[in-house]
Amino acid sequence: MAAAAKAAVPDKDKMSNLSFVLNAPRDVCFAEQPKPALGDAHDVLVAVDYTGICGSDVHYWQHGSIGHFVVRDPMVLGHESAGTVVETGSAVTGLGPGDRVALEPGSGCRRCPDCRAGRYNLCESMVFAATPPHHGTLTGLWVAPADLCYRLPDTVSLREGALVEPLAVAVHIVRQAGIRPGQSVAVMGAGPVGLLCAAVARAHGAATVVSVDIVQAKLDFARRFAATHTYMPRPRTSPPDNAAAIRAHAGLPRGADVVIDASGAEPSIQTSLHLVRMGGVYVQGGMGKADISFPIMALCLKEVTARGSFRYGPGDYELAIQLIASGQVDVKQLISAVVPFSQAEEAFRRVQEGQVIKMLIAGPNNDDNI
Repeated sequence: MAAAAKAAVPDKDKMSNLSFVLNAPRDVCFAEQPKPALGDAHDVLVAVDYTGICGSDVHYWQHGSIGHFVVRDPMVLGHESAGTVVETGSAVTGLGPGDRVALEPGSGCRRCPDCRAGRYNLCESMVFAATPPHHGTLTGLWVAPADLCYRLPDTVSLREGALVEPLAVAVHIVRQAGIRPGQSVAVMGAGPVGLLCAAVARAHGAATVVSVDIVQAKLDFARRFAATHTYMPRPRTSPPDNAAAIRAHAGLPRGADVVIDASGAEPSIQTSLHLVRMGGVYVQGGMGKADISFPIMALCLKEVTARGSFRYGPGDYELAIQLIASGQVDVKQLISAVVPFSQAEEAFRRVQEGQVIKMLIAGPNNDDNI
């Protein structure tokens, strides 16, 4: 793989740190924030070039909270970002000014048992961008630990770099599932993460990948993007009957080897447990209601291996970048539009309306704003 090209290094003193700030539900503004300084010798300063909008960003914008995470003070939104290194700390050796990087937006404490065991995504002291009370990446300049900034190869654009974060989520889910060549996989939900799960499953050698959703346009895209089969659940039909219909449609009489729920919707979760085969694997990647009615008898009688999946861990970002660079996952197809920073709120509205797959917002110092 060729070494990554360096971008021109802008003068940080001339750069804006304009930020997209959530004050309260549906109350946002643009505010020029103080420019951040390197706080550690291992940190880097990055000019944010592109940021994707995640469902969690939209949820905070609409409701001001997710579970027990409540926006009590103004918070900068965004966490799916790529940018250009502007400055490095004295101890940084692997990156330099001008390097183009994908940003991993969460940093664990590095000291707790989970961090030390390589499960830093489970760290109880995680500092995660745009999760209260921590600011996000819809800003001009961002400071991050150098080891959480991943250099992009020449073949991967900064726009694609902003899709590394959701792709890493899908990589982690597929790794939790342990998908092997030749297996059959059903993915419930054809939003960005569900689509990427389907693509990563194909890259891992899955022979059959069924995408399931209630929106025909999403299914049409899923078929073009990665799925071998698509299915729209029938309304007013029980989960066991929908599961039986999916099995018949995809030619899986025993059920799917792996079922991934990327929707968080209760009917999808219920259908998943009836769809997975005896001794199969079920992975919960989507987040929905805290408590649901769950078909535990199906889980028990089938001896299903059930796993949760949360964000990403060691190696997930690296694999995500490799999948993009090799052409195995074409994330460019997911980009519905790129808008200038000044249109950030309009981009949030379009995502909330559900008529796009992935919106990118150019950073305030990016030439796309000219």
